[in-house]
Amino acid sequence: MSAETQKKRIADFLAAEWGRLVSYVRSWIDDTADRDAEDIVQDVFASVFENADVTAPIADLSAYVYRSLRNRIVDAYRKPRRTTALNEPVLDSRYEASAQAEHRENRDRLFDAIDALVPAQREVLVATELEGRSFRELAEEWDVPLGTLLARKHRAIHALRKALEGGTP
Repeated sequence: MSAETQKKRIADFLAAEWGRLVSYVRSWIDDTADRDAEDIVQDVFASVFENADVTAPIADLSAYVYRSLRNRIVDAYRKPRRTTALNEPVLDSRYEASAQAEHRENRDRLFDAIDALVPAQREVLVATELEGRSFRELAEEWDVPLGTLLARKHRAIHALRKALEGGTP
């Protein structure tokens, strides 16, 4: 399939499915005013359109687009939102040396605590929290029962809490 054919296929899909795609995104982010569903759909299609490649055509365009939309929505939720009440003074902690030092110390303690976890617990924690993967997906990929993965993550969170509260995991 040529690049032009691939791009036409993507454009036709966008034209035909625009309303459904926007509705899908709104169903996930309807509670927020700072994220616009149409913007997310446009961003995903711009990315898909730019990356249309002759050497690796997209086999199931619909599945690819919906997965890309879901990933973009998850990214939007993970992005920190800064809000400040209008009657509160704005303090920029970047200029406070003590706040920076405390932040670095907390981050180092967290990374040390994660490193101290049992490898199986660490893998589940990293895969679910940092990579955003589902337990069901991991259970299938690793051929491990879902309950085992849930228990490993529970133990990992418990060990992190103990380590960060000053106890030993």
